[in-house]
Amino acid sequence: MHSKAFAPEYQGALTALSVNSSLTDVLEKGTQNLRAAEASGSQQEVARSGLAVAEAHRRLGNVEEADRAWKASYRAARAAGDLGAMAWALWSGGTLARQRGALALAFRLLGLAADMAKRGGDVVARGYSLAGLAETGRIQGDYEAVAVLHEQLLAEARKRGEARHTVWALEGIAQIHRNTGSYDTALAMFEEAAQIAGNAEDRRGRAWALRGMADIVSLRDDDPDRALALLAEAEVACREMKLSSALAYNHKMRANVFYRARRYEEARQVYEQALAEFRSMSEPRGEALARLGLVKARARLGRDQAETAAELSELRRTLDRIGLRHARDMVDKAHAELGVLPLATVADEEDDRR
Repeated sequence: MHSKAFAPEYQGALTALSVNSSLTDVLEKGTQNLRAAEASGSQQEVARSGLAVAEAHRRLGNVEEADRAWKASYRAARAAGDLGAMAWALWSGGTLARQRGALALAFRLLGLAADMAKRGGDVVARGYSLAGLAETGRIQGDYEAVAVLHEQLLAEARKRGEARHTVWALEGIAQIHRNTGSYDTALAMFEEAAQIAGNAEDRRGRAWALRGMADIVSLRDDDPDRALALLAEAEVACREMKLSSALAYNHKMRANVFYRARRYEEARQVYEQALAEFRSMSEPRGEALARLGLVKARARLGRDQAETAAELSELRRTLDRIGLRHARDMVDKAHAELGVLPLATVADEEDDRR
């Protein structure tokens, strides 16, 4: 059995907040409690309230505000000598770094968070920090290095009955299976994650699981109608909870579904929408992936091949800089799919003709 999902990042006077609380409400209440804590001089409560403020800003896409908030939370935790609170602040900062595409910084901060949590005896903070390290490696495409850690964290979450972490681990492992071509296994794990999240009233976790299910249903089963219905259900939760990043990724997946169904004009429009959303929150990974989809949709709609080749080349450099190996491979596949030669190959052929 799994317990109801809870949000351990909402601490101190904010523990009554639900995992499903609207992020605008979290930000408002967190800011109010932060001011009260500052007035009272309680550095420990400043750290705890500041953590909620940082996480609300991060999930709303307010990256500069989130950056200031987690650092302020860390300083307050350090002043209070609270190792657990320091670990949570570092976890928030590492998660923000991953969101911004600074993967090396994410690894460093999350590693420090895991060590600090161990020293402070905060089992939950350590679990979240290790999960953050695993997710960063997975996003980077280093599946062999993090698959075992994902499995270990899943086993621990199941043993403790922690629904939210069980859902996270299932979704992470499912994504690895999806990216390595094991679609049946991936779908089964996304479906289990969606069921557990639903039973635990974890709307955020369920929304991400539904997105994963839609991806497989579209990719494996060529069933765009069911995929779009799953995404529509997930979008309701994203909008009600103000999950800006999750909503942008939902829209990018919707565009993927249109593209696979050869509905290229609809795909182009939704890729452009997702791209604007990612840019507004300074999320380079999502921006690059939306750009890749947009390049492919425009190519299908008759864009000049030289322009397509130039943008694919630029995208590959961007993904190399971020360190996203799987996404970089997707650019290489796009060349083959669209019949567009890489710029270096085109230049070589022109040299041969001279």
